Amino acid sequence: MQQIQQREMPERISWARAMIFGVGFFFIAAILIGQLPGYIFLEMTASSLEGLETATLALGVLCLAGFLVVLVIVSLFDPKPLVSPIIFTVIGVPLAILGLALMLWATTTGCTPQQTACNQYFPSANTVWNPVLGGKVLWFQPNAVDFVMLGTVIMGLGIAMVFYSQLAIREQRNPDRSDPGTTPAIRWMIIASSVMLVLFIVAYTYVNDQGLAYTLLPSRPFFAQKLIDFIVSGFLGVAIFLALGAFALRLHYLMRPVRKRTMSGLYAVGALGLAQIGVLSLLIWFLVYPVIAWMHTWTFIGLNDYLTVCARKSAVPASCAFSQQFGYLIDAIVTTNSFAVLMAAVWVWKSNRYLVVVGGVVITAILALATLVVHMHPDELLIALLLCGGALVLAAIWTSTARREFAVVGENNLGCIGQWLVVGTCLFIYIAAFAFFSIPGFRETEPNIPFVSGAIIGPHPAPGEPPVITQSDAVGTLVIMAILAAIQFYFLVRNRYRV
Repeated sequence: MQQIQQREMPERISWARAMIFGVGFFFIAAILIGQLPGYIFLEMTASSLEGLETATLALGVLCLAGFLVVLVIVSLFDPKPLVSPIIFTVIGVPLAILGLALMLWATTTGCTPQQTACNQYFPSANTVWNPVLGGKVLWFQPNAVDFVMLGTVIMGLGIAMVFYSQLAIREQRNPDRSDPGTTPAIRWMIIASSVMLVLFIVAYTYVNDQGLAYTLLPSRPFFAQKLIDFIVSGFLGVAIFLALGAFALRLHYLMRPVRKRTMSGLYAVGALGLAQIGVLSLLIWFLVYPVIAWMHTWTFIGLNDYLTVCARKSAVPASCAFSQQFGYLIDAIVTTNSFAVLMAAVWVWKSNRYLVVVGGVVITAILALATLVVHMHPDELLIALLLCGGALVLAAIWTSTARREFAVVGENNLGCIGQWLVVGTCLFIYIAAFAFFSIPGFRETEPNIPFVSGAIIGPHPAPGEPPVITQSDAVGTLVIMAILAAIQFYFLVRNRYRV
């Protein structure tokens, strides 16, 4: 008897869900192909390699911590679990406490008005221990290690271990392996995190933290600003943990029914992506000064002056940085590899959609956390927390949408009105994203729309300087575009257009 093989029907997807997927991939492309190469170029060619040192250490530690979290997930939730969940609870609790203690020590001790970063960085300018190549500690120049960053990553790793071990313990008591979707707990965590981030944006637009410190306590403005930043950082930290918890729980539910097809992809992202990038970043952090000193000796056809720039020939490598030509070369390598990965994701989508979805949402979360850990200087921390929280909310929504949250019901063709809704929503999201990323005042970020916080209480000018002119164009544009995009997206969802 002839057997007829049933053809698998192609998956249909609503335009609302497709748009959220598109926004997620646009975010990844904008960071990996646009922002990251420019950031690397600026840090490599800056007058000091201090920024490159702190950034590569932060990225390396974060990626290795992310790989350890992936190992925890694979060990606990693989179809054949390898270890008992309670082990990670026992390990995670002390790690979280150690990370929190390190953060508090680094931000509350050793603070003076002249040293705003307190004990955050090591070595200090006065630290000397076995100097080599003109360094302070070995060949390391001042501020090579960020203790606040280390404490944050260690605390996050400990909390992740406890979180997933408790999920595994709960699963041992409940045989249900279905995907409950976006549960009320996940939904409320996303809403609460989003509301807290919006409240901060509004408050920061009208009140500058430094100006508020001079207003509240003009005799001790430094102490007042540290206290204000500590409270606001805690507020934003709660928003980040809510968004990160919603993302982690939703990803757990998404993978649960199909672990045999998703665990290998998650492990590939961790082992082939996070672990390798982490090790490479740590090697760059550890060897950048010896390498640039060695490159300075390449006198063959003038490669030393072509690849490196040294302000003082008597201070090599302390006064050295990489030339713009070498920065362009590294930029081309980073951009090409990022573009190749994104094109590979498009090619793999039909054959292994789970790998692309899991890899995409995990990379989005890692990029969000990387934005935070590489900008933990006191002058940049608040905005870094805001950007991290916003990207994590995107990751949580994207992960929720991956379960067909906008199912095709009614199957309406797109039509003329639907096309305008799609184009208009994408345009408003695009402009709102430009406005959102114009809020930070990082050195490597060129704002697209003007923004200077403090419409009511502005920054306190330095002695002899004119008052700072505040601008809130970026936040106004963000609010208007977000409202318009939400209205159009509502009608797009209600009409149930399909792709």
